[in-house]
Amino acid sequence: MKINAENTGTGAMLHILIKNAAAGMKMAEKIGYPVIVKATAGGGGKGMRAIWSEEQMEKNFNSAVNEATAAFGNGGMYMEKLIEEPRHIEIQIVGDQYGKACHLSERDCSVQRRHQKLTEETPSPFMTDKLREDMGKAAVKAAEYIKYEGAGTIEFLVDKHRNFYFMEMNTRIQVEHPITEQVVDYDLIREQILVAGGVPISGKNYYPKLHSIECRINAENPDSFVPSPGTIIRFDMPEIDEVRFDHFVEQGYTIPSSYDSLIAKLIVTGATRNEALEKMSTALASCVIEGPLTNIPLHQKLIAETGFKAGGVNIHHLEKLLTEGRLS
Repeated sequence: MKINAENTGTGAMLHILIKNAAAGMKMAEKIGYPVIVKATAGGGGKGMRAIWSEEQMEKNFNSAVNEATAAFGNGGMYMEKLIEEPRHIEIQIVGDQYGKACHLSERDCSVQRRHQKLTEETPSPFMTDKLREDMGKAAVKAAEYIKYEGAGTIEFLVDKHRNFYFMEMNTRIQVEHPITEQVVDYDLIREQILVAGGVPISGKNYYPKLHSIECRINAENPDSFVPSPGTIIRFDMPEIDEVRFDHFVEQGYTIPSSYDSLIAKLIVTGATRNEALEKMSTALASCVIEGPLTNIPLHQKLIAETGFKAGGVNIHHLEKLLTEGRLS
């Protein structure tokens, strides 16, 4: 179902709890295939399946339920219309205790593997001034409507025609928040503390003046994505101007077998996207982590890939490159 664009500037997915595959078939008949089912208690892509036809419903629905139950102890499912060739673009917002909110523009998180974000950038190469204005207004309106306090992120899917659809809100600081801080000169952590202390925000919206890219450095096999625990025997950080390297590990640190594979975030900033890409290439080459395997080689191939360099990336782009062996 789509909300009147004149009132909100955006669209909304139809979220109804689906009890079983038979109920899923009835709902899919109403909204039309393809559809996607998602775990109500889910995150990180678990308990999520695309369903392209009635014949796939029972198998894919039950597979999603089983995965969600194992991961979250909750097999509840809801259904959405599947947006083909979507980009994942989110709006950073901050709200205070007095009902006022502002936005800090967008982040493009379309480079994903198994629905997990891998590389993010701001501004989005897909963005237009009008789209940024419309998405920003929709995000602020949503935040003010629920009287949201603190920093948060309102996430959208954007189709190839630049129609945008609300997906979810993350009521916390995001992993990718540093790129926003780099391009708008805004300390999100500080502001969140001030808001918690009752300090009102100015209500001013912020727009990117530079271009920033973040690569998530994971301790995993770059080909199979299998986790790679072990002791770091060498850890050299890039020493380049306008490079931010957020991490919690050091030489001699042992990464345990039960852990989140994210060990560092490499953030570069430039006056233009091309400048940021060049800096990221240099920074990745200068970042040395030996012992456990990391996904640094994958990032190096990705930022040099034609489609990514051209800014033409949707959330399926990386998976397609890997399936076709074009990043090997």
